[in-house]
Amino acid sequence: MERFVVTLRCVDAPGVIHAMSSALLGTQSNILEQAQYTDEATGLFSMRTRFETPQDDVEEVRATLVAKMANFDPIMSLRREDEQRRVLIMVSQQDHCLADLLYRHANGELPIDIRVIVSNHENLRKLADVHDIPFVYIPVTAKTKEAAERELLGLIDEHAIDVVVLARYMQILSKELCATLEGRIINIHHSFLPGFKGARPYQQAYDRGVKLIGATAHFVTANLDEGPIIEQNVHRVQHNHSAGDLAEIGRDVERLVLARAVRLYAEDRVLLDGQRTVIFA
Repeated sequence: MERFVVTLRCVDAPGVIHAMSSALLGTQSNILEQAQYTDEATGLFSMRTRFETPQDDVEEVRATLVAKMANFDPIMSLRREDEQRRVLIMVSQQDHCLADLLYRHANGELPIDIRVIVSNHENLRKLADVHDIPFVYIPVTAKTKEAAERELLGLIDEHAIDVVVLARYMQILSKELCATLEGRIINIHHSFLPGFKGARPYQQAYDRGVKLIGATAHFVTANLDEGPIIEQNVHRVQHNHSAGDLAEIGRDVERLVLARAVRLYAEDRVLLDGQRTVIFA
């Protein structure tokens, strides 16, 4: 038996679940896990189904599902469960998120295929070498930004990348690149959004005497730090914590939140619903 994961988004209508069940029956499938949600505000129906079938040709399975669901004009994805998402990680100089992702990947905790690491600094090449993952240095300046993004897109095509993960990559991507890769770039933001923007967020948090700090993983859009949110977490702090203490606590939260978001995406548990996300955890 082959195992697959299918996701579906369409305008909610009577019969949509029956149609999907009928489609799966047509492939002799057994449903192992299913989750669904209707956004009453937008009328969008979202569903994730994990199933097994004796059919081993993914294109034949896809054709059956597409034919049965055509009347609902859905956005669908289908993959073998053991087919891992191909990932490109981008990073600048801070290593905590990258190191955590690489550790979890090496220990089988993240079902992803990390194809390449891209950085605008050379600092973390040795870390990539330890894990035997190609490291590509792409410097970015105001004059070279356009060429740098063309090189990045070339790598994405070359490695057939499914998703780009910004593991504290400290460069703002162009509106054009964000549009090209919409729904395929995940960023970790060093704050519980909405929060303190700009440089030194933990110093700002310290100056304001905050009692909670956190981190937010979200899809990247042209609107800086305003993309659909995938995962968040917070940590309670006290008045006697220094700005350095807050930064240390914050790094722990960032690692955990980014890893959770990447895993959710890798397992097809994140579906876009306009500026929001549906998370089938």
